[in-house]
Amino acid sequence: MSRSWELVKASFSVLRSDKELLLYPIVSFIGVILVTISFAIPMVFAGIFDGLTKGDSNMGIASAIVGFLFYLVMYTVIIFSNTALVGAAMIRLDGGDPTLADGFRIARERFGKIIGYALISATVGMILRAISERGVVGQIVSSIIGFVWNVVTFLVVPVLVVEDIGPVDAVKRSGELLKKTWGEQLVANFGMGMVFGLLSFVILIPGIFLIIAAAGAKSVALLVLAVALLVILLIGIGLVSSALTGIFQAALYRYATQGSSGGFFNDDVLQGAFKPKRG
Repeated sequence: MSRSWELVKASFSVLRSDKELLLYPIVSFIGVILVTISFAIPMVFAGIFDGLTKGDSNMGIASAIVGFLFYLVMYTVIIFSNTALVGAAMIRLDGGDPTLADGFRIARERFGKIIGYALISATVGMILRAISERGVVGQIVSSIIGFVWNVVTFLVVPVLVVEDIGPVDAVKRSGELLKKTWGEQLVANFGMGMVFGLLSFVILIPGIFLIIAAAGAKSVALLVLAVALLVILLIGIGLVSSALTGIFQAALYRYATQGSSGGFFNDDVLQGAFKPKRG
């Protein structure tokens, strides 16, 4: 927990120096909402949801096609925003003073590679979804494969930002960097996620009690206010967590390739972000 807290503080120090870095996750969040709406509404009017509930095989095929396209567009939006965030964070770690436009410029210049990586991610997402639908065993296998995939691809976005290689080579490069730096037995320390998960839990519990109290008081206004406040707080935590994760990825890549994070992070803490192979 102490190491996790150090990572959060170091990432937050970068965010505090460049508060506009928080705008990239906000753009991603808005984009995800718009993409979801743009796919959901046509599916409703096309009767795809009704066809699936009735077991229509043709609708199942249509759902698979639409699902893949949804994953593709969704991942493109998310990866584009993450690339902009990591690109801007890299500038800050290198001693520069990035603007919001700098990050989006970096993402635009790599748009073709982002599409390629989104295609790979969408394909993996569809495969994991298909496996997870095979009952409890499928869900377990899907979770394990998804965990490994997340570890191997953790540094893909920084690689796309810095190195002039394609998405397939970027995935390989990400795995090589992790293996080279921390050994084959990678045990990811998702400490930052644990910190923000705990924070969300701390907010969620009193929030639920407040909602129950508002419902018991039969006050519609108070109930709406309580729900809105809880949702806004949880979304805010998620956005800050996303920004800090992108900053951490940039620092970790810089450390893996240059041996230094750029001064904002304690390099000894970064070295301990993954446990090295024993023996």
